[in-house]
Amino acid sequence: MAGHSKWANIKHRKAAQDAKKGKVFTKVAKEITVAAKLGGGDPEMNPRLRMALDKAKAVNLPKDNVDRAIKKGTGEGNEANFEDVMYEGYGPEGVAILVQALTDNKNRTVSEVRSTMAKKNGNMGEAGCVSWIFEKKGVISIPLNNVGEDQIMSLAIDAGAEDVETGDDSYEIICDPADYEEVKKTIESENISYEYAEVTMRPKTTIEVKGDNAKKVINLIEALEDLDDVQEVYANFDIDDSELEDE
Repeated sequence: MAGHSKWANIKHRKAAQDAKKGKVFTKVAKEITVAAKLGGGDPEMNPRLRMALDKAKAVNLPKDNVDRAIKKGTGEGNEANFEDVMYEGYGPEGVAILVQALTDNKNRTVSEVRSTMAKKNGNMGEAGCVSWIFEKKGVISIPLNNVGEDQIMSLAIDAGAEDVETGDDSYEIICDPADYEEVKKTIESENISYEYAEVTMRPKTTIEVKGDNAKKVINLIEALEDLDDVQEVYANFDIDDSELEDE
């Protein structure tokens, strides 16, 4: 999982850097709107909205944008008609790929995803073809120099985490989605800063990918992430850290 975890760190850093370009702002605002529409505008009563607001904070989405997105979802602004869709497929070396999107036009979105996969050495699959490889988990990534290993292990496990994985430059706290808020609050209560915290789809098994195929996998994922309707892309690759350094 080392390469996969490192890619997650790179992706979150890129999101923060790319926020000024507007595309990341738009995607996060869309997620806030849908979360507010489905569960109401009060984050205390709406876990999905709380997680969307975490994403907004991570990319420094202005408060006015956040407020507008919530109002749009609760019907105080233009009504939102987005819906969740998930697409499945394969990349080079048989890497499993899940594409999560929010769309107001499923025909447009599936066409864009299928076309991008075909152009970038991937292909669409049937519903259910790879989703079984992934499981939903809460993940909190903390730089190694922010806290000692014994302290973070003790805090995380006491708060209900399932595991703490130690990588080259960060700890990854893994927990059940139901325990995510409690674990995150525990970390925050100790004033321990984290690189990112999210509920994500983690692969149960990974496929090692090297050389040209590693570059093709990354190019495919980045092309999918760049689509306006796509919110997240999950994959089960394991690429050596050295091949990710230039990403």
